Amino acid sequence: MKRHRQTGRGFGFAALAIAALVAAGSLTGCAGYRLGPTNGMAPREKSVQVNAFVNRTLEPRFSDAVTLELRKVLEHDGTYQLATHDDGDVVISGEIIKFERLELSFSPTDVLTARDYRLQVTARVTARERSSGKTLIDQPVLGTTLVRIGNDISSAERQALPLIANDLARNVTSLLVDGAW
Repeated sequence: MKRHRQTGRGFGFAALAIAALVAAGSLTGCAGYRLGPTNGMAPREKSVQVNAFVNRTLEPRFSDAVTLELRKVLEHDGTYQLATHDDGDVVISGEIIKFERLELSFSPTDVLTARDYRLQVTARVTARERSSGKTLIDQPVLGTTLVRIGNDISSAERQALPLIANDLARNVTSLLVDGAW
């Protein structure tokens, strides 16, 4: 019985074929990626005006935090130009209608004392085109964050308010930029 010695050419071809497939797959992996706005507009083609949100909750100064964060996130996104005067193509307004504290975990030594909370805010957001009056957004939008409570629940919530405002602002911006209106 005679044994055939393998030359390794078959292995080299297989390795080359696999490498070619991996390279082709990695090049097509970003085929759907688009740089800039995703709604077909040119960057900063339209401007957006953000009116101060009305606070219907008992959280003080929350309206200012939400309005400021929404302006920052819209500016950072770059799809719309931020209008600083009352001349935006799109006008965003809203009211903060609910602030909730939901217990997530409890102290291991005391099952009645919450240790972690999810803070959640709901805002009714409206976005309209100034020229036509067409409503682009008119719906409730949520913002959430997690917070670990130490000895002082009010200071922990106060420190978490910018995080909730930022999450809410990101969700509003996403609806405005990528929305199917």
